[in-house]
Amino acid sequence: MAPPPGEMRLDKWLWAARFFKTRALAVEAVERQRVQVNGQGAKPGRDVRVGDRIALTQTGWVREVEILGLSLARGPAPVAQALYRDSEASLRAAAEYAERRRLAPEPAATIEQGRPTKRDRRALQEWDRWSAHLDE
Repeated sequence: MAPPPGEMRLDKWLWAARFFKTRALAVEAVERQRVQVNGQGAKPGRDVRVGDRIALTQTGWVREVEILGLSLARGPAPVAQALYRDSEASLRAAAEYAERRRLAPEPAATIEQGRPTKRDRRALQEWDRWSAHLDE
């Protein structure tokens, strides 16, 4: 196996570090300007090096990491986690976001009715059959 490179593409690093499931998703996030390198917007082909800081905008919070290593291939999660270090602000933001989600109301609790029953569907069909339409 070849030694790790001195620099590599941003989208490939995001994929190898397991921030995204596919490189295509990493490219899409970078193109939508949800990823910044060293405080600047980036393109998917931008080269990143050890020591660069990456800010990822995720749902509800911004994750800031420092690159500690580069990898040519996507490996298991423990190996991928060794490629970066989260900043203290990022860890606090993640904890706050997790707490907000824990305390948020259950979305399913707001649903008053579920799917219509067979009787409900038949009543709707019957109503639609006898209702007047303007286009006729």
